[in-house]
Amino acid sequence: MTAMSPVGRGEPDLSYLLDRASHVLRTRMAAALAEIGLTARMHCVLEHALGQERTQIQLAEIGDMDKTTMVVTVDALERAGLAERRPATKDRRARVVAVTAKGAEVAKESLRIVDTVHREALADLPEADRAAFLGLMGRLVDGALGTPVESPRPARRARQRER
Repeated sequence: MTAMSPVGRGEPDLSYLLDRASHVLRTRMAAALAEIGLTARMHCVLEHALGQERTQIQLAEIGDMDKTTMVVTVDALERAGLAERRPATKDRRARVVAVTAKGAEVAKESLRIVDTVHREALADLPEADRAAFLGLMGRLVDGALGTPVESPRPARRARQRER
């Protein structure tokens, strides 16, 4: 079963394929990052705050997180000694998320883990097709699948169980 299409329908079920691939990739990523005590959100914040002066709001937009999730994530990073909130250098009223030296080391390791999970996810594709696949996925995300539409019954994202 590769596409979960109804019997007799010739088209693969794109929704199923993308959803299933995304779910499995998220679970593999969560398991791999958990080995160093991070969540995917923590990795995202570390990676995008590293060497940058970005506010929680900016990082939330980059990571597609709501305000509450961002606060919880940065709180966890602070408790672990990986990041801290500091006044911005250009606007002392604004607070930015600064990655600590320990956080920079963890970010380097988490990036290595993320790259490994991605390589493993693409391993079933012939090497020559990997770049083409990623390019085509990028085109979809930059194009037709780039912007969610408003709906009277918004689609919900799958929740990840926190342990």
